Amino acid sequence: MVSLSKLSVSPPRRQPRNEAAPAIDPGLRELVTHLRLVALECRTAARADLFEACALLNLDGETAKRTFAETLVKCLATAVSKQVIWYRPGVAELSFDEAWILRCVQAVRQDDQSSLRFLLGSRVAPPDRRYIGFLIAHISEQFCLD
Repeated sequence: MVSLSKLSVSPPRRQPRNEAAPAIDPGLRELVTHLRLVALECRTAARADLFEACALLNLDGETAKRTFAETLVKCLATAVSKQVIWYRPGVAELSFDEAWILRCVQAVRQDDQSSLRFLLGSRVAPPDRRYIGFLIAHISEQFCLD
């Protein structure tokens, strides 16, 4: 039997990544940063019912930008039936969830309804697709993504 004092425990080695973070349009980077900040603030907030949250949204002014983002962050985990991964602001890489949202936003901006339907259908529960699409469409309008 080996004594515990002779065992060396080293942290697992991580292979260095030679690949660069994906190049992201500055408008999309601003959107990701905004959503990450909102996610940090909403970590302890109660999850909201998607239908009720969408019904209460304010469509005007600067508050719309914040309320649409908050509603998406609070309701997305329930709509996709799993935890949503948000990286900290300033991280160059994107989580799968963040990249998925950006693909949805790009589909809205390009008026590519079939891609948006596919993206929503691939992850969002059927009753919630309309509401998540609504939120993403309005969020894409709030940011200068040209």
